[in-house]
Amino acid sequence: MQLFRGTSLLFGLNLLDGLLTLIWVRSGVATEGNQLMARLLEIGDFTFLGAKIVIGTIAALVLLRWGNLKFAQYGLTIALAVYLGLMGIHIFTGLSAMGLISSNSIQDWTQTVFAVFI
Repeated sequence: MQLFRGTSLLFGLNLLDGLLTLIWVRSGVATEGNQLMARLLEIGDFTFLGAKIVIGTIAALVLLRWGNLKFAQYGLTIALAVYLGLMGIHIFTGLSAMGLISSNSIQDWTQTVFAVFI
């Protein structure tokens, strides 16, 4: 059951990431950092969101199928950590868009977060 919850959470975070990315990019607040996804976004919103959903679905199916392997469990944990970091970036982007914090604060925080993962 724990695997199903983690996989569902990962899928939900992936979908939320896609929706928030569409909102920020289309409103001119941010740009897509992933060049492949940026190209799909140039093609269209449905192409971008469709790709996010397909990628999320494939990841979920793989994790559910091979979730008994330690490697898959570690992968799920790492993926969740990355997506939780992305949600933090989305929160800061929203706060910046509302004028509640400066964009320099976001850059400093983003660099700190990515320094942990790199």
